[in-house]
Amino acid sequence: MTSPTLLTTTGRSSDTEAPAGGESVSNRRVMLGGFGLLLALIVAVAAVGLWHLTQGTSGVGAGDLLRALNGEEVSVGGVSVNDIFTGSRLPRLLAGVAVGFALGVAGALLQSVTRNMLASPDTLAVTAGAYFALTAVAAFGLSVPLWASSGVAFVGGLLAAALVLGLTGRAAGTSTTRLILAGSAIAMALDAGTAMLLILFKENTTGLFAWGSGSLGQLNIDASVRAAPMIVAVLLIALLLSRRLDVLGLGDDAASSLGVPVRSTRMVAVLCAVLLTSTAVTLAGPIAFVGLGAPVLARLLARRVPALRRHVFLVPTAGLLGALLILLADVALRAILGAEGATSIPTGIPTALLGGIVIVILALRMRDAGAARAIRTIHSTLRTRRRFLVVALVATALLLAAVVIALLAGSLWLRTGDILLWIQHSAPDLVARALDERAPRIAAAVLAGAALALAGVAVQGTVRNPLAEPGLLGITAGAGLGAVIVVTTGFGGGGRPALITMAIVAGLLTFGLIALLAWRGGLLPDRFVLVGIGCSYAISAVTAFLLLRSDPWETPRILTWLSGTTYGRSLPDVLPVAIVLLIAIPILLSMRRELDLLAIDEDTPRILGVPPERTRLGVLALAAVLAAVAVIAVGTVGFVGLVAPHLARTLVGARHGRVIPVAMVLGGLLVLVADTLGRTLIAPSQLPAGLMIALVGAPYFVWLLRRMRD
Repeated sequence: MTSPTLLTTTGRSSDTEAPAGGESVSNRRVMLGGFGLLLALIVAVAAVGLWHLTQGTSGVGAGDLLRALNGEEVSVGGVSVNDIFTGSRLPRLLAGVAVGFALGVAGALLQSVTRNMLASPDTLAVTAGAYFALTAVAAFGLSVPLWASSGVAFVGGLLAAALVLGLTGRAAGTSTTRLILAGSAIAMALDAGTAMLLILFKENTTGLFAWGSGSLGQLNIDASVRAAPMIVAVLLIALLLSRRLDVLGLGDDAASSLGVPVRSTRMVAVLCAVLLTSTAVTLAGPIAFVGLGAPVLARLLARRVPALRRHVFLVPTAGLLGALLILLADVALRAILGAEGATSIPTGIPTALLGGIVIVILALRMRDAGAARAIRTIHSTLRTRRRFLVVALVATALLLAAVVIALLAGSLWLRTGDILLWIQHSAPDLVARALDERAPRIAAAVLAGAALALAGVAVQGTVRNPLAEPGLLGITAGAGLGAVIVVTTGFGGGGRPALITMAIVAGLLTFGLIALLAWRGGLLPDRFVLVGIGCSYAISAVTAFLLLRSDPWETPRILTWLSGTTYGRSLPDVLPVAIVLLIAIPILLSMRRELDLLAIDEDTPRILGVPPERTRLGVLALAAVLAAVAVIAVGTVGFVGLVAPHLARTLVGARHGRVIPVAMVLGGLLVLVADTLGRTLIAPSQLPAGLMIALVGAPYFVWLLRRMRD
């Protein structure tokens, strides 16, 4: 259950009613307070906008702009200041205001219809859907008029939002964890699809990676001028819905009894939010989390300004705060890095960092529902020992068969006799080179898959959430950040030992940070999950920052590695995973009783002498190390830690002594099959294994979440 501080109803104030005259005076004060706040925000946006106009790479300062506005002919470097103002500074400013306002209003509408303060275009995968649709159009070379781009983004965003809201249903307002898990998983799948298009169609998608982090750079003011009527029209529709949204905050049943058409109101509000988001994405790319931060700030201000309890004030306030956030992020970035340094860093990077922080702050204010749902989500289905042995043998046989096929498959298909000759060191040179390359890749895929599955078993059991996994909790992102730091900065000489050490250290530090932030009266499961997701978003923003600051020729290579691949792996890359697995497997198997008890609730382990906090902390730390070394072997691969443990529990029951070995075999099988398909489907080109897994894992996640809807 979510804390009342997270679920904000924006209907009438709960204060005691005053007599008619006093009520009239009170209403006037409320209205004046609302108009006063809107005026103050308009002044703030104008002031920051003036500051924004003085920044740029041309060296044109405030004095030059003032002289040019007074009619003087001023030029810098042979270029007229008027041309710089109208061709660069003003378009960037207008784009920032338009995008920020649109995202702020969209976030406010989504939070109101779901009655959840963590709902936003990003957490509901609207932004990811719009970006994927636009990337697909560019990748396949489809000719779409500029005015129709918003329509393409609208369709992609609407389908993504419909899927997330359809999965969560009524739980969107009562289960913050469920909403964020659904949105994050769908967004991960869409981002994987986008990354695959960026890798496969480099020529058609040049520049879309940087644009995909959100950029206010504009060629002229035409795009902003075209977007303005749409934003104004949708704002007017939202204001017309404001009274209905006020009543909807009381709950569906109460709203229906008061004559509000709940379904149509919610549908129109979602359509408005998606339309605003698609307009913003078309104009400046997917600028992250402004749609989350701006409405949250507006609702927090409602404690001081009662007028914001009414949507007629809340909606435009969220829009103005969104514009203010984007402009502040842009000018702060330029002030810190300088005009030249900031040109390569999209505005969406600092806003994504801000969004991750907001999710963490809100997660710290929620109560936990882990104990209440433990019996429903961790099924204690009993399976016979004979069934366990049969499943383990079949899974192992499938893994061995997959290993043989992986050795044979590739741009050069081999025969089984070639493998025997290679083992005997008598294979022809071409065959030997092919198998020398494939064998380490197969070992990396199998061992990394087993490590991710084992980490997933540990995470899901300790946080009592079968939808959690290392990729969603920020542990994998932290390890990936450590590796990217080594690759992009040459830290520690940039060699293999530095890469391994930094990935493990960064993964453990990320886990330590998440545990520290989530620890309040114990390491509670739901809070830990949400804090992990927030940290994951923030860390991903830092990773994108480092990538964009590095050599642009290295970006596709690093992006491919981050997408999850075994390309170019050697046996030294596999060795750390093997060593950690040899240590972790006996430890977790010896703790199988404690894991079984932790999966039940918080009280049972204490009664039976198992300290939940200390045990949970140790298990999760081990999971962090497993995820970190897996990143070294195959990059950041998601969903393996989700799918493999759940399949294992379905097949052999919930006892961890049986789940652990079966999940590891299934995890290795999953990564190996994905890697084999990735390097054979479009040979000699290759698809990253992580993207293949995401495209398979997301539908499985959707099916699993659908099953758990009730």
